[in-house]
Formats: sequence, structure tokens, C-alpha cells
Amino acid sequence: MRKYERIYATVDLDALMFNMESMHSNIKSGTSMMAVIKTNAYGHGATELSHELESLDYLYGFAVATADEAMELRSSGIAKPILILGYTFPDSYEVLVKNDVRLAVFRPDQAKQLSDAAVKLGKTAHFHLAVDTAMSRIGVRPDESSIQMVKEMSELPNVEFEGIFTHFSKADMTGTAPTEKQIELFKNYIELCSKNGIEFKIHHCSNSAGIVLYNEANMDMVRAGITLYGLWPSNEVERNIISLKPLLALKSHIVYIKYIEPEEAVSYGGTYVAKDRRRVATIPVGYGDGYPRSLSNKGYVLIKGQKAPILGRVCMDQFMVDVTDIAEASEGDEVTLLGKDGEAEITMEELGDLSGRFNYELACDLGRRIPRLYMKSGKVVSVRDEFEECYQN
Repeated sequence: MRKYERIYATVDLDALMFNMESMHSNIKSGTSMMAVIKTNAYGHGATELSHELESLDYLYGFAVATADEAMELRSSGIAKPILILGYTFPDSYEVLVKNDVRLAVFRPDQAKQLSDAAVKLGKTAHFHLAVDTAMSRIGVRPDESSIQMVKEMSELPNVEFEGIFTHFSKADMTGTAPTEKQIELFKNYIELCSKNGIEFKIHHCSNSAGIVLYNEANMDMVRAGITLYGLWPSNEVERNIISLKPLLALKSHIVYIKYIEPEEAVSYGGTYVAKDRRRVATIPVGYGDGYPRSLSNKGYVLIKGQKAPILGRVCMDQFMVDVTDIAEASEGDEVTLLGKDGEAEITMEELGDLSGRFNYELACDLGRRIPRLYMKSGKVVSVRDEFEECYQN
């Protein structure tokens, strides 16, 4: 295995299973779980995490956002159901039906084209009907206006409406009234469908915040997203109901240390100017790796368990920190950008607050230049390195 010094992420698979069990213990018996691993499992590695989770008996399957993400899982050997949560373009319908991928459906032209593909292949296309109860994103209206259309879609040849779902818009915010209204709308629409002879095997509406806070929304299945990764949906979600462990830590190393004198500037634009003699360390990481440029002059890293403030602007591939008060810091020392160093810790939530972004975005934006090292019991069990093959010649 190559020695990763410029930057690497560790992904704790033990924490992954801990988070799944923690969530599962908070939902009603008989409710299955879906692991939401879109956007490369929020930056953590979709194929690696899906293979780790697939054997769980209470796991229905996986949710992704695109046809490419679904086929990546299938190509890697994932056999459990895969649901594409967003709109899927028609050019991929045949391959998706052939590979038994579920699609979110909310337009009659989608349903007809999927039916045609299924008839051509001699297979069944499995739909999950998307219902818009508040997001104004995708989904049919939860009232009489959509019933005839949905009924016609359900009667197409070689199709099965396996599921029906909606998505909460404010479950991670203080105040339960908006989410309770969505649950009521969704339940009423399910009943309206049933009265019109339209039945579904799986009803699901809970996202991560719903899993934590709304037991009445468990239904047949819940969708675990951000909490799967040990991250919280928002600062407003109670943290004493379930326990979570972050999966990801981000590390680098000091490559250079130098002194700067009073009135000397650091980085582009000279936005930091030293007031006195400072000891400055260069870290070979930047926004090209997904490390936020907005941390310029206000973020920090951990070195020797101590905070080292960022000086000046974060560059595409490098940034500088102040190690004047960390006398023992030297070139080659490990740097913690995310995670723990001794008793100190930088969380994804804290980094999000400092950068003006949020934890979902930070995790998803971690780039392909960052190798992911997958850990069990403190040991590396596999590595995703996008450039490994380049070093085999």
C-alpha cells in the first residue's frame, strides 16, 4: 500500500455499523431501513459502505440519486434493491429495468416509457410513487387531482407500484407542526389511493431527522441519510435520543515551516499581515480537495493536539497555519483537518459553522484526490485510491 502523506481520509466501518444499530433500536419492530448512499455515500465511498451494510437483515436496500450511481452499485455486486430517489432520464430505462433498479415515478410519460422497456425485456419495472407534501420538488399532488393519473400508471403492463414515499422538508427544525401536517397529508393520500384500488407494499417518509424524532412516521421503511455517517441533520435535532459516531477523519502533514516578520503577508491578496514575528506551517491541501476556501483566516487545524489557526486565504492546493504557540511542531508532523487529535476534536458540524457551509455539503465535496482508508478495529482493511493504478507501471 502506498504511504499517504499529502492527504487521506479514514472511514470507520465500526462506526457505520454502530450508527445503523443505534437508529434501528429507535424505530418500531418490523420497520426496515434503507441506506441513502447517493453522492458517493456523502463523500465516504458508496461501494465500500454498501457492501459492508448489505448483509444486515433489516436493511431493505439502498437509495441513490442517479442512474450512474445505481449502476455503479450493481456493477460492484450489490444485489439488494436500489431506489433512485430523483428524476431519471429515459435513455437509461432499459438498463435500469434489466438490472432491477427501482425508480421514483411521478409523471405519466415516465411510467409509460418504463412499461414499454419492461415489456420489451420481458421483465417487471418496479416503481415508487413520489408524493409532494411540502417540498415542491418532485412528486404528485396528494389529492384527488392526481388519482386518475396514478391509477392509469398502475394499470400499465409489466409494472408494479412497489412503494409510495414523500420527503420531509422541516423535520430537522424546531417545531413539529409542519412535519405532522406532512405525515397527515401522506397518510390521507395513501388511504385515498386505496379507496381507488391502488395499493403499495412499502410506505416510507422518514429521513434521518424523522428516524430520530418522529416514531409515528416509521411506517414500513425509513431512509437513513446523514445520520448513517455519524453526522447530525441540524443543530436543532435533539442529540440525546440516539448516539452517533462520525465515520470520517481527514489528515495531512506539515511540509514546510518558516518564520515571517512583522508586516509580512500570507497567501493571495495579503489578507493576513503579521503584527509580530510568527512561525508559519504549510499544509499541502486546498479547496481543490474540497477543503473550504471560506475557512480562510477563521478556520483551524490540530497539530500535537493543539489548535493552529489558518493564516490568509486557503489556496487550491495549500494553506498556511500559525504554529508559533506549538513549539514542538516540526516538518512531517501529522495534521488533523477533521476528527480527533488526543483530547481535541474538529467535527464536521463545527467546520461547517466556521466555513458558512454545512456538514452535508462538506462531506459530499471531498474530492477524488483524497484516498479513503477503510478501518475496522483500528486497522486498514481496504483503500479507495483513484490514482493507485497510475503507480503500478
